[in-house]
Amino acid sequence: MSGEKDIRAPGRVKEVTSLSNPLIKEIKALALKKYRDRERTFMAEGLKLVLDALDAGWTIRTLIYAKAGRGNATVEKAAARTVAAGGLVLEVSEKVLSAVTRRDNPQMVVGVFEQRYRPLEEIRPAAGDVWVALDRVRDPGNLGTIIRTVDAVGARGVVLVGECTDPFSIETVRATMGSLFSVPLARAEEEAFLAWRKDFAGLVVGTHLKGAVDFRKLDYSSGPVLLLMGNEQQGLADRLAQSCDRLVRIPQAGRADSLNLAVATGVMLYEIRRAALPATPETA
Repeated sequence: MSGEKDIRAPGRVKEVTSLSNPLIKEIKALALKKYRDRERTFMAEGLKLVLDALDAGWTIRTLIYAKAGRGNATVEKAAARTVAAGGLVLEVSEKVLSAVTRRDNPQMVVGVFEQRYRPLEEIRPAAGDVWVALDRVRDPGNLGTIIRTVDAVGARGVVLVGECTDPFSIETVRATMGSLFSVPLARAEEEAFLAWRKDFAGLVVGTHLKGAVDFRKLDYSSGPVLLLMGNEQQGLADRLAQSCDRLVRIPQAGRADSLNLAVATGVMLYEIRRAALPATPETA
């Protein structure tokens, strides 16, 4: 690639082989939430995820790639884009990359990006929009899978209510499979969320064991829809359940009395999609 000479110019790329390097220590610290919150950054592993983030306009702070990536045209393109955006590029040893990702067989490329949240007060759903609000979701795999499903069905975004797991943790980012970069996220404490919900001009529906309506019987076609899903163990908090226009249930045919949160959210979203989301060429 013709850009190789440019990105490897002095000051453009730093070669790092020591685990004690201060830059590596700072990046490794992002495995802990307190450091992610302090720096407002996070790690994304894999060349595809890094390119997805860059294409979506996310701000990259640092690109780390293994020495084996030298000469790879796509890796060098990502490095050149990082430099153009004012970010730092680190070429590291396999040992360093394994330490950063905490994997024995790490991906060739890791990006450090700035976190991004959409202010709740700026979300004004229009007709046909679907948003998902998650009450105290705790499992990173569940959250990541829900974000990925929201992306797949064409819903608008996710609101995290109360003490939720970190959407920018390594585990959650992995579970989103890149959808994190295309699904807007907002977060709010319960009080702030309930205040915002009062102005929601559409249907607010929650799943609940006490729901009297089969989720397949509800009309989701009038206006925007806000789907509330509760905590994995406790379900929806009482005040959030009371704020719903309708509480629905997903019938269980076997002995199980409930579904996994991510599965239940997916079932609800695909049912809502039939009526509330515009048809796509794949589903028309």
